[in-house]
Amino acid sequence: MRRSTSTSTPTPTPASAAAAAQTAVAEGAERPERTARPDGGASPGRGGKSAQRDTLRTEFTFELPRGYVDEAGTVHRTGTMRLATARDELVPLRDDRVRENSAYLSVVLIARVVTRIGTIDDIHPGVIEDLFASDLAFLQDFYRRINAEGHTRAAVTCPSCQEEFAVNLAGGRLGES
Repeated sequence: MRRSTSTSTPTPTPASAAAAAQTAVAEGAERPERTARPDGGASPGRGGKSAQRDTLRTEFTFELPRGYVDEAGTVHRTGTMRLATARDELVPLRDDRVRENSAYLSVVLIARVVTRIGTIDDIHPGVIEDLFASDLAFLQDFYRRINAEGHTRAAVTCPSCQEEFAVNLAGGRLGES
């Protein structure tokens, strides 16, 4: 089951609200639409609902540090991960492989939420097992960031000048992290 939109959004903390707004503008995210009424309020949209639309980003693109190598030797580096549902976290607990080895939980869980790696759309535990350890660690951290924190940014400090700034761990264009 794959979901791509929802009508609720997580409540941002005051400190992250400004950063999230800047990131949304930089990434070209849609802003909720509001239609002003003469009395200063927002006019209702179609069907009596408010014209303000809340959207929740449920899929996130990533770039693996090393890449998945398929049977033909092709390296696949970019992919997509969706937000996890409660079912995604519960179903692997019934898996016999997880019951025998609890470390296998992350393999089954990551296989459920990764929707694409390169041109491969059929992601299953066997694909995740064949990833390099650094790529699996990257996906585990990426999962934690998008599901617990709601974003893919990380605060870093330049080792030379000690300036603090944020980087997007999802990557994208050449040269981005």
